Amino acid sequence: MYKLLFFLFLTLSLNATTLKIASYNVENLFDMQNNGTEYKAYKPNHHNWTRKNFQKKLLNISEVICDINADIIGLQEIENEHVLKLLKKSLKNSGCHYKYHAITHKKSSAIQVALLSKIPITSVKEIIVNRKLKYRHILEAKFMVNQKSLYLFVNHWSSKRSAESSRMASAKALVKRLKSLGKGSEYILLGDFNADYDEYLHLEKKHNDTEGKTGINHVLKSINNEKFFRKEHLNSGDFSHYNLWLELANYKRWSHNFYGNKQALDAILIPNTLLDGQGIDYVDNSFTVFKKRYLFHKEGYIFRWEYKKQRHKGRGYSDHLAVVAHFSTSELYSKKRKVPTVGTIDKLFHENVIFPILLKRVKVTSKEKNKVRIFQKESKKNILIYGTKKFFTLGNVYDVMVYGCKNHKGEYEVIDFEIEKRYDALTLTKE
Repeated sequence: MYKLLFFLFLTLSLNATTLKIASYNVENLFDMQNNGTEYKAYKPNHHNWTRKNFQKKLLNISEVICDINADIIGLQEIENEHVLKLLKKSLKNSGCHYKYHAITHKKSSAIQVALLSKIPITSVKEIIVNRKLKYRHILEAKFMVNQKSLYLFVNHWSSKRSAESSRMASAKALVKRLKSLGKGSEYILLGDFNADYDEYLHLEKKHNDTEGKTGINHVLKSINNEKFFRKEHLNSGDFSHYNLWLELANYKRWSHNFYGNKQALDAILIPNTLLDGQGIDYVDNSFTVFKKRYLFHKEGYIFRWEYKKQRHKGRGYSDHLAVVAHFSTSELYSKKRKVPTVGTIDKLFHENVIFPILLKRVKVTSKEKNKVRIFQKESKKNILIYGTKKFFTLGNVYDVMVYGCKNHKGEYEVIDFEIEKRYDALTLTKE
């Protein structure tokens, strides 16, 4: 039976088109031409930004892109088409040839978004968000996969220094274009959104000019009633998106580390049409963060391109990590609805446990850094939840939806979860 299933999988795979798609913020890839729009640190022959250091940066970025080996890769922080062509040449010299490319052309902007592709690009369009410089254009590229249209949208939204309203503007411009494609369209949203996958939980009060709404969660509709859309939640005809960061354990959801603040700024989001078993679909659990050892210092932090004391040091890569996912036309890939069951902590330890499981009224009995221990009256066991950030308060009571557990350093832990309900002292007293 297992041999037959394997043969069936192999046969379908051989007849299917499979694409590896990635997104990578390369951090300020500037050339050696003085165009007048460069950042101060990248003016040719200033601050040690020399041809030698430029070639080193080009070679380092080429190394990463070659190792990723995607069929299509979206790029952010590319200065212009000239440096993109130099990158293509460097990649070819390194043994990985990208024949096709596309890039935005916003005037007076220091950086653009782009993409490189090994397969032909059918058409290219630029979505104009706003004429102001802080709003970058969104790049749209259309591909034909097995005679069906697939659209890719490369994003680089306004930085965290800007108010959330600026990112919402980009999200609204993107949504307007997506809805014009019509129902049933297949597309992939990727790039540096400058927003965490759960941005609505961390919206800074000083920039909260949107009444608690966010571009990534509310406008793109990756949440519903403050809960994430999981694969099984997306229905045909609904305008909503599944953020592939949910494929990973909570503590692994980061691609950017700013002084210890790990965030999932780079993302890939997909609609229901890439989860319906028709056309091209997302390959379950194929989403990863590209984390080769050479991209990190010995101390564990990201080995970004080094610029210290106003001088380029000629080493390093980017302050972002790339995100990668696979897509296939194989009919094997289709979603299965998972209906959550109400259970106890004891149930999580069963050998054939089926997720998701809703744990009701669990109490936080201990807390340290990035993990808490929870207890439930109905259960004989307690369990650690790892990757909690600031979600839990010591002594408080919660309903928690558990999506995954694993053994970590000898202890069984919850690694994928969402808080369904918080009980405050007043609520508990009334009940």
